[in-house]
Formats: sequence, structure tokens, C-alpha cells
Amino acid sequence: MQEINLPKFDYTDTLAIVLEKEAKAILDLRDILDESAEDAIQLILACRGKVVVTGIGKSGIIARKIKATFSSTGTPSCFLHPSEGLHGDLGMVTSDDIVLAISNSGESDEVVRLLPSIETIGAKLIAITKNVFSTLGMKADVTLCLGEFEEACPLGLAPTTSTTVTLALGDALAIALLEARKFRPEDFALYHPNGSLGRKLLLKVDDVIFHTRKNPVVHKGDKVKDALFTMTDQGLGAASIVNEKNELIGVLTDGDIRRAFALSMDVLNENVENLISAPSIVVEKGALAAEALQLMEEKEITVLPIIDSHHKPVGMLHLHDLMKLGI
Repeated sequence: MQEINLPKFDYTDTLAIVLEKEAKAILDLRDILDESAEDAIQLILACRGKVVVTGIGKSGIIARKIKATFSSTGTPSCFLHPSEGLHGDLGMVTSDDIVLAISNSGESDEVVRLLPSIETIGAKLIAITKNVFSTLGMKADVTLCLGEFEEACPLGLAPTTSTTVTLALGDALAIALLEARKFRPEDFALYHPNGSLGRKLLLKVDDVIFHTRKNPVVHKGDKVKDALFTMTDQGLGAASIVNEKNELIGVLTDGDIRRAFALSMDVLNENVENLISAPSIVVEKGALAAEALQLMEEKEITVLPIIDSHHKPVGMLHLHDLMKLGI
């Protein structure tokens, strides 16, 4: 295969120009923000329904991202594809909703054709557009102007600066709404249960032991060899020791057994209570898994009994189980 030698070219200047144009447009937008931005925020805060974000083409892509940011920060939102809206999906819009319509020109055909139905339904309309005197801009209850800017595309054709500015404005609205709602990390975690923050703030030890189903228990009076079988069966290097009332009285670890072997070779036939000490480190059901992990790290232990309100063991955590969860 013949090798093609392309002329070398330094694209650094091009990259810098694009970044400068888009950054300037965002800063210019900051300087032209007026009461319409406050009106839009108050309108959304008063909304009894959801925010329906719509746009076509590249604006549609940005609309989806804005919808996602709104939803994850406490403002219930959904995306409406304008073309699908014209063929039935407008049914998702109610009079309690707000439609946030995005169109750089304000004249996107599919978006403009939605407007009569939105008005009839009774939903409020917020527009994001460069042209406040466009059809969309004039029909909206609140119009957010993107300002004057150059597309970063040297041909002036590909949506570049316009989409960046729109996205930045959407982020700004989302954060303003977040602050107005006093949205907390715990709220963010609730909407992101599978993220690291969600697992840290929401996951409880009950959830972990429900999935691992590990609860090695040996009764007082049982032999050490019985405890070893239980540890092996559960895949843990420890077992909870309980009394006649099934209350936890101690924990026996494989380390305890190894140390006992140094003193006697007949350890396996000893009673388990001869090798244990009362457990000073336990966690009750309902505790956060992150708190259990912190305790295990502080005490430098690898297993931790979980007890109920009656001091009965209901499970046992292993450090590896918590680490696997990415807490």
C-alpha cells in the first residue's frame, strides 16, 4: 500500500481561535443577562409539572443534555423531539408543564409548528434563541437571548459557538435552580444511586449483606473445627459466636486459630469460647456502608459483624465486599 505523505500543519492556532471565539461568546452572554433570566428561573420554580425541553438537529442534542442536567439536579424534565411531537408525542405536554424550546434562528420549522398546540394545551413557553424577534422569540412567555457571536466554524455554517453558548446557558439555569431549591449532596446521590456519591451516601450495610448473604454463626460450646467448617462454607475468615439466646458474644477469626496452634496442637477440639474475646467492634443494621468501611479502616480489621437491635448477628461484612462496591 502506497504511503501518503500529507503536508505538516500546525493546528494550534486554529484550536486557539475556536476556543477564544466560544469563550468570548459565553462571557458576552454573561454581560447581557437581564430580567428575562430571572423570569425564566421563577417560572420554572413555580412549575407544578415538568420542564419539556425541545429542539431539532444540533439544538436537539444540546436540549437532551440540558434535560439530563435539569433532571439530575432536582428539576423534573423530559425531552420532546419536535418531529415526533408533531405526530403524537405532544401528548406528554400538560398545562402544568413548561416547554423550553431551543432554536438558534428562532425559525426552525419543526419547533415553530409545535407552538400553536403548546399554546392550546396551556403550557408556558421559554425560548432560547439568538433572534428575540423571531417567531419563537415573539411567541414565548420568556425569551432568553443568546446575543451576537460568530460561529467558530470558518464557513459560518456548522453550529459551534451557538451550541456551546446554549449549553452554558442551560448549565447556568440548572445551577441557579439547584441553589434556589437548596439541593444537597444527599439529593444528588438519590438521583445517582449507582454513582460513587450515591453509594457513599445511600448504601446501607443491610443492602450489602442482603446481596452477599454472609452470616457465619457458631454457637457457644461448639468445637473450633466446627467453626472452621462454617468459615470455609461462608468464604470468610471469621465467624460470629452466639450464646443460648443467639446473642453475639464474640468473634472467632482464622488468625485466632493460628495463634492458638502455636500453644497447642489440639486446638480443633477446643470449645470456641476459649479462643474468643468479647467483640468491641460491631455495627447495627441501618448504618451506612461508608461508615462501616471507615470503622474497619480505622480499627485495621477485615471483617465486621452486623447486629440487630437485640444484639443478634444478622450478617458479616468483609472489607473486600465494600471495596468492590467502590464506596
